[in-house]
Amino acid sequence: MKIAVVGTGYVGLVTGTCFAETGNDVTCVDIDQKKVDKLSNGQITIYEPGLEKLFLRNLREERLRFTTSLEDGIKDATIIFLALPTPPGEDGSADLKYVLGVADHLGKILTGYKVIIDKSTVPVGTAEKVHAAIAKNCTCEFDVVSNPEFLREGVAVEDFMKPDRVVIGTDSDKARKIMSELYAPFVRQGNPIIFMDERSAELTKYAANSFLATKITFMNEIALLCEKLNADVDMVRRGIGSDERIGKRFLFPGIGYGGSCFPKDVQALVKSATGVGYDFKILNAVMDINEGMKLHLVPKIKKYFKGNLKGRKFALWGLAFKPNTDDIREAPALYIIDALVAEGAEVTVFDPEAMNNVRSVIGDKVKYADSQYDALTGADALVIATEWNEFRTPNFLKMVTVLKNKVIFDGRNLFDTDAIKELGFYYESVGRAVAVPTNHK
Repeated sequence: MKIAVVGTGYVGLVTGTCFAETGNDVTCVDIDQKKVDKLSNGQITIYEPGLEKLFLRNLREERLRFTTSLEDGIKDATIIFLALPTPPGEDGSADLKYVLGVADHLGKILTGYKVIIDKSTVPVGTAEKVHAAIAKNCTCEFDVVSNPEFLREGVAVEDFMKPDRVVIGTDSDKARKIMSELYAPFVRQGNPIIFMDERSAELTKYAANSFLATKITFMNEIALLCEKLNADVDMVRRGIGSDERIGKRFLFPGIGYGGSCFPKDVQALVKSATGVGYDFKILNAVMDINEGMKLHLVPKIKKYFKGNLKGRKFALWGLAFKPNTDDIREAPALYIIDALVAEGAEVTVFDPEAMNNVRSVIGDKVKYADSQYDALTGADALVIATEWNEFRTPNFLKMVTVLKNKVIFDGRNLFDTDAIKELGFYYESVGRAVAVPTNHK
């Protein structure tokens, strides 16, 4: 099939590359000439494990190409994916200006039947708005389909190539047949393609992300209660996660969720509910609790240092909102940095992938280390904000030689409390007892 993907951000680039990998001819369109030039020359513009290999292979095989011209990009395509930004507006609602702007342009240049697919996360009713924007200037036949993405950053290629399910919203038999053929290679093991109306498909994406955000937030609330009751959240997690009705995933407590999806999708769903007169109480609470969790470690740190952080030096491991990505959108680490710096502290940071993105946002507000151990040099304490695998089993003997104090504040519960105590570290995590070595002053 011949496919156009409009937008080469995270979703667009993964989508275009993975469709090319199954033999389709894919043209990706973006208005950023510098980005298009980089991609055309084999320079991938996002970090996503496993993507670069597929990207380079399909570029070499000429199944994947890039252009700034929408007309050039869609001229031979039957299928056009809209993978455009839908950033939150000032009131929290999703801003559709990019989606509708492209739809308006499409209406002026379509010359034959096309399936236009909303891949972006969009509010209920967007397919109708896209259809109206195209129809305003178009006389040829076309269909607008909702096909939300469910990609997890860090495992997006696997999610795309082997999806749990594919959700497609359309009432057109013609579009349904084309979409079935398009996704057939990805569901050979029997995972379902679920067809529904466009509005239900649009709501499905928001509902899924909001439910997962709620599950995370519930576990964080349990962790806060564990700290009050002297219980262990890890034990509670194992106890409830073994119940198949609950499941084991998304039960790990920590310093809140971030990224490009959960924060804006929860906010957008609340705004949609408000627009039709419904008060979504649970999700309002989820947002409030998550904001508090991002700074959960800061009072612990201040208490340990008797309320005075001025002149203190902190090492911070992890800047991305989660491991295996360079995405720092709504990352808890940035909130912690702001709070520590505001108290007069000095922060040295390390992250395997997200350092350049942080530098472009906050500049020299912090120092940037060349390695996780360099960040520890002379630090009064280590703060952990992202659960990168390389942080899970560090060289503790090496850490001791460079840290000023054997003190760790862990927002992701990476270490066993008894083991870290035996190593002589003072260790505070989330929802578990504080590990205080016997010789600690």
